[in-house]
Amino acid sequence: MSCCFCTFTRHLSHSTFTRQFSFSPFPPIQHTLNSLCTQGLLRQALLEMAIQGPAMLFDGYNTLLNECIKKKAIREGQRVHSHIIKTLYFPPVYLRNRLIVFYNKCDCLADARYVFDEMRERDVVSWTALISAYSQRGLCFEAMHLFLQMLRSGTEPNEFTFATVLTSCIGASGFELGRQIHSLLIKYNCESHIFVGSSLLDMYAKAGRILEARGVFESLPERDVVSCTAIISGYAQLGLDEEALELFRRLQREGMSSNYVTYASLLTALSGLAALDHGKQVHNHVLRCQLPFFVVLQNSLIDMYSKCGNLDYSRRIFDSMPERTVISWNAMLVGYSKHGMGSEVVELYKLMREENKVKPDSVTLLAVLSGCSHGGMEEKGLEFFDEMLKGKYGVKPEKEHYGCVVDLFGRAGRVEEAFEFIKKMPYEPTAAIWGSLLGACRVHSNIDIGTFVGHQLLQIEPENAGNYVILSNLYASAGRWEDVRKLRELMTGKAVTKEPGRSWIELEQTLHTFHASDRSHPRREEIKEKVREVSVKFKEYGYVPDLSCVLYDVDEEQKEKILQGHSEKLALAFGLIASPERVTIRVIKNLRICVDCHNFAKFISEVYGRQVCVRDKNRFHHIVGGICSCGDYW
Repeated sequence: MSCCFCTFTRHLSHSTFTRQFSFSPFPPIQHTLNSLCTQGLLRQALLEMAIQGPAMLFDGYNTLLNECIKKKAIREGQRVHSHIIKTLYFPPVYLRNRLIVFYNKCDCLADARYVFDEMRERDVVSWTALISAYSQRGLCFEAMHLFLQMLRSGTEPNEFTFATVLTSCIGASGFELGRQIHSLLIKYNCESHIFVGSSLLDMYAKAGRILEARGVFESLPERDVVSCTAIISGYAQLGLDEEALELFRRLQREGMSSNYVTYASLLTALSGLAALDHGKQVHNHVLRCQLPFFVVLQNSLIDMYSKCGNLDYSRRIFDSMPERTVISWNAMLVGYSKHGMGSEVVELYKLMREENKVKPDSVTLLAVLSGCSHGGMEEKGLEFFDEMLKGKYGVKPEKEHYGCVVDLFGRAGRVEEAFEFIKKMPYEPTAAIWGSLLGACRVHSNIDIGTFVGHQLLQIEPENAGNYVILSNLYASAGRWEDVRKLRELMTGKAVTKEPGRSWIELEQTLHTFHASDRSHPRREEIKEKVREVSVKFKEYGYVPDLSCVLYDVDEEQKEKILQGHSEKLALAFGLIASPERVTIRVIKNLRICVDCHNFAKFISEVYGRQVCVRDKNRFHHIVGGICSCGDYW
């Protein structure tokens, strides 16, 4: 790789700066240099250096390099470097390290490496500075190779070296390499250092090894805000939201200090739990503490409020942001999309394009297409996709974008077109794409295509119980009970088990969690009786339990009892009992809501006059007066 500094020095050889250079035994002018640097007059400072004697070169170069680093002044920094070479000054290791740091800050990695390779003597700071430069740019293999060279050279790494190397482990070789570094930490007795410990637990957490991360955290002799934030973030990123919240509470009781990154991580956990009251409390605490509202924290607030079903708050924060990144726009667009607000998605995307400050990325267009799909705007969505194919947005369609088009066709009842579209895709169809088409076949009763698609899915995901459920429902709707029986036998033979359904509801900052046929809640008998009571009442209004949602080979009475034990119904019934009238009942489900529970929620809204909001694995269902925002398609 060519070095831009070398090119620079060739052009500089006949410059006015070089011609005017001369030595003079004048007294130190450190104060003058500092003053010129503070004013940003770096060229004048260099000219002053040209008339100074060699005695004070170290202080002068150090002052100028520090200012160039602070301002990322690449041209001036190169002049300083050239000045060092032209004067035949042999700089000590410290100044060479400052040059490495300078070039790294200015994104001139090749020049940083040039300085490093020219060094006759290297201390641990030199190695660490260059390893850090590679690591920061995601060049993890190069960082690890340099670390190995360092060990072979006989230079002992320090805690900062290890902290930097651990950051590279995930990108290079993942967990196994990280374990080897952990062994070295023990050898060099650096394991308990706060910087190293934070990086080590972060490495384990990002590798999905949260128990190892927790073990490192608990063994730290002292903890700071970085280590506390790292472990909370680890739980949140793995979807262990309740554990993240509980750990945050414990650490707060122990006197943990928090910064904006801590709160951003906590908001991620609260987003997963859809704990709106807790989220509001965190928001208020941030305001009271007058923490700086960095973009990452505002993005987390937008995401939290949208996933908790309060898009008004999300938009309020979004509109008040002085600066928006593409993540900010995406968070708001995804929020509207998940709520089925297609027109709002299109309008917001139009605003993004008009402002022309941030370029849309793959996630942006995915949110737009998904929003059109969930909002019943199939023609608009197909128009966006066609423009993507023509390169209008600078984003090449990926598998997920093609999947949205399949969903667009399916929701419009154009099942055959969706099937043909899949055949012509430039990608192999994923399980998600086939699953989208199978769902369309179920809703629109297309048995032939549904049967083909269902068997494709059973080959790709033989252990996914959801595919068996949808295909079974499709067969049941057509009265093909023998096929339903065979499908059940296939499930039994493959020992396929359905992931346990779990629903929860937040009341007065307390999360109440329910599992299917739950017997653990303190008010379980009252809740069970409420489900029975409203089921009887709903039948007077036309409610008929959808028994096809039960795959067990039992009689109809037993199937109805099984349906009454679904976690969504338990949470909804508890909401009726425990929340004030006129307050929206908000329920979260870890899986896709079944047809019968969806109907049950609609009758609660119609008969009791309560607004119901259910967030399942795929989207939000806003139900008012017995009508759902999803249009009974999800």
